[in-house]
Amino acid sequence: MTTPEIDTPETGITPGGTSGAFRDVLSKDHARRGKPPLHFVDMTPAQRIEKAAELGLPKFRVKQLANHYFGHFDVNAAEFTDFPAAKRDEAAAAFFPQLITEVTRQVADEGTTIKTLWKLFDGSLIESVLMRYPTRTTLCISSQVGCGMGCPFCATGKLGLTRNMSTGEIVEQVRVAAKMMRDGEVAGGEGRLSNIVFMGMGEPMGNYNSVLSAVRQISAMPPEGFGISARNITVSTVGVVPGTKKLTAEGIPVRLAVSLHAPSDELRDELVPMNKRFNTTQVLDAAHDYWLASKRRVSIEYALMRGINDQAEHAQLLAKRLNHYGDNWAHVNPIPLNPIEGSKWTASKPEDEKQFLEILHRAGITATLRDTRGQDIDGACGQLAAKER
Repeated sequence: MTTPEIDTPETGITPGGTSGAFRDVLSKDHARRGKPPLHFVDMTPAQRIEKAAELGLPKFRVKQLANHYFGHFDVNAAEFTDFPAAKRDEAAAAFFPQLITEVTRQVADEGTTIKTLWKLFDGSLIESVLMRYPTRTTLCISSQVGCGMGCPFCATGKLGLTRNMSTGEIVEQVRVAAKMMRDGEVAGGEGRLSNIVFMGMGEPMGNYNSVLSAVRQISAMPPEGFGISARNITVSTVGVVPGTKKLTAEGIPVRLAVSLHAPSDELRDELVPMNKRFNTTQVLDAAHDYWLASKRRVSIEYALMRGINDQAEHAQLLAKRLNHYGDNWAHVNPIPLNPIEGSKWTASKPEDEKQFLEILHRAGITATLRDTRGQDIDGACGQLAAKER
């Protein structure tokens, strides 16, 4: 009797807990068997044409499918009136397998914030959050099932890493949200999805190839993509320096967001375990290099925690570290900590938040206190835990 081969998913740039000073925190369900079904967006143009030929379809039918998917957010091939009726079901099964299935939908902020819990092919759960503002609509998407970074104040980090998500699983979150906006399913009527942030579950740089493929297809114009400007896409990282360097070399004008959370190595070692592999100097150097190459100001994300990292001395040191580079290269987003169940970490006092901002502003640092949308449905930063309600 032969032992069945277990398909271990790639762990991207981080070595998945096998080496280095930092080890990814793996969940008990890490490396489930099997891969997600291959979706249209997972295929190269050549693979799409080859798959169509297997179904007896000419090359131009692939472009029709792309127009339906990217141009109309549609995967219901039964209604593709421009497609041969006898081939619709076959084409749907071959190109548009269902990768994410809605489990629950929670609504907050008078209907302008919607958090969706999705079930993937293997039973894994992820979440995305759609937020409508007066001048834009932003979707926060997940790129991994769980997260291996182990930040103690983050609900997702407590889950550990189960596996990377496929490009199809990532992009499907965007398609569904874009369709919701077009169809007027979000308070405020019909509209357009304008911004994407890779700030949901997972470390995007730990799933680099799938994330980059998703970015390219989200930003390409139809029928190659959804036509959401790369300048309106934010890719976040806790400081995976090789990923930041790779992204710099791509030359795609996305915004880089660095989850710093502490101005010194001593404190950041406690708050962000990845700092033991790539310290604050390495992280900030790589982020500043991104600014030099792209001329896109880097977002420095900083969760304010009462008595931990929110005092005057922390703000002063943060300003000094950022001003060391001598140009207006960073925008700081202090974020009132969103509490998670059973955590010792709590939000800062309002007066400390105010003082923190004032110190940064006096030092010439651009800084804006981040909005905490969706907090009452555990949909705000650091609260995504993919729990069924």
